[in-house]
Amino acid sequence: MTSTTPVTEDLLVNMENLPWIPMVEGIDFKLLRTCEVTGVWTVYFRAAAGASFPRHRHYGAGEYLVVKGKMAYRAGEANAGDYGYEPLGSIHDLTSFPEYTELYFTNFGPVVFMAADGTVISILDNFELAAMAAAET
Repeated sequence: MTSTTPVTEDLLVNMENLPWIPMVEGIDFKLLRTCEVTGVWTVYFRAAAGASFPRHRHYGAGEYLVVKGKMAYRAGEANAGDYGYEPLGSIHDLTSFPEYTELYFTNFGPVVFMAADGTVISILDNFELAAMAAAET
């Protein structure tokens, strides 16, 4: 079960029952939770070696825990077991995965993917993630 509403009781998600949903080439996710009230969303990512997220800005703080592999971005290299926090307004020119990687990620608002000149390419938020997950079921 994935929750798309405010959680007022305990929530237990069996990840084995959730589908992997494609996000960008080489990166899939399992949707664990979204909230229509606060905009927060939590996913579990898997990224193939060499995959990457393009330039983006966080319109909500984000935090992650690398479970397997390695993620490289503006703050450095995060390895398995590393926790990271990305403040509101952070811009990442490229987030790459030099090896197969899995990470737990929560964002407290949208992430906006953009071109080098700042033109918005797409917006990833709780509503879009919920729609992507609904399309897979």
